[in-house]
Amino acid sequence: MSDDFIKDLLEALSFSPDNIPLRLRIAKSYFDKGDFINSEKHYLEIISLNNNNVNAKYGLANCYYKLNKIPPAEIILEELLKYDISNISYLELLCYCHLEENNLEDAKDVFQTLISIDGSYKNKDFDDKLRLNTIDRNDDFIDDDAKQFLKKPKINFAHVGGMDEVKNQISLKIIKPLEHKELYKAYGKRIGGGILLYGPPGCGKTHLARATAGEINANFISIGINDILDMWIGSSEQNLHEVFEVARQNTPCVIFIDEIDALGANRNDINKSAGRNVINQFLAELDGIDSDNEGILILGATNTPWHLDPAFRRPGRFDRIIFVSPPDLKAKSAIYEIMLKNKPIEQIDYDTLAKNSKEFSGADIQAVIDIAIEEKLMKSFSDGIPKPLLTKDILKAIKQVKPSTKEWFVTSKNYALYANDSGLYDEILSYLKIKK
Repeated sequence: MSDDFIKDLLEALSFSPDNIPLRLRIAKSYFDKGDFINSEKHYLEIISLNNNNVNAKYGLANCYYKLNKIPPAEIILEELLKYDISNISYLELLCYCHLEENNLEDAKDVFQTLISIDGSYKNKDFDDKLRLNTIDRNDDFIDDDAKQFLKKPKINFAHVGGMDEVKNQISLKIIKPLEHKELYKAYGKRIGGGILLYGPPGCGKTHLARATAGEINANFISIGINDILDMWIGSSEQNLHEVFEVARQNTPCVIFIDEIDALGANRNDINKSAGRNVINQFLAELDGIDSDNEGILILGATNTPWHLDPAFRRPGRFDRIIFVSPPDLKAKSAIYEIMLKNKPIEQIDYDTLAKNSKEFSGADIQAVIDIAIEEKLMKSFSDGIPKPLLTKDILKAIKQVKPSTKEWFVTSKNYALYANDSGLYDEILSYLKIKK
């Protein structure tokens, strides 16, 4: 688009500044030229003249995407989709926005919506990044149900606030061995192993597991009790074996087992057990005579380690048991900074936020930010323009959230004081500053 053409349009606009079709033409001309700043300015002017102009709002969302202002673009697109839920252009741009923020789960949902609207829809960018690619092996025993769990996370340790000691322990198990294979071989140390993470809910155990896989560019398998248990005798054991076989064929691999106490409950307590045979199969997969888990890191997470069968804590299985505490001040400040990244913010004092978030978990901090965003969204609906979050907005939201970790510490303190002969829960007492 030539400068003279835009100059002529601007001259015509000077005689008719409220001419929306003309201003739309100018905004699009600037956009086609790659001048997204001026394009944004004119789209905003149109919205101020007519807040219901969907062409201007879609154009503004495109500008924000090009200027890497992803959260404002997503807000506008979600508003537009409320009134036109099957609009391919809106959905496509929203999918690109999610990909830009590495929000793969939401991107997959949008991609599936696009395909459901138009069965012939194709987009190479989305295919490359969102379709699950697994290694095709000629193994009749492993089916697609097991392979579907295999993923490649896009986050790493930089996306996890705090947890330095936990990261160091994980690093010794899987990251350093991959970097220094000969050193580990000399000492007879294998790559991988088992680490059990325990602590109050919402403190980042699942997030840390995904980040571990992303840190080493490894495959990632996340499973829970519903993925394994089956009503047919023998099927649950087979499901568990298939998951481990897929991991062995795709090393390096991180297997994350959430709520592991449900799969590995104490065999003496049949009411809480997923079945003796499943637990025995689980133990065999961890260190059985036919199990080669070289290059596999198995991360288990539980909020109730006292319900886990003691056999899982034997060396060679989960030989590192790590307490994941609520974040300290430094970690909370980092979590706020990570969670507010790429959002419309202004003059945020992260240290002040951390000091006012006493006993908060990472999930509690996420809840605070969600509340603050909802308040801003309400104020942004009138003109469709995102308002920046300020420190005072988040401090106000903090007052509406109660720390979710208190109840867990009431229960865990009793176990740490009266069922702690092995010293397993000493870290809980240390965190609570209790001398036994």
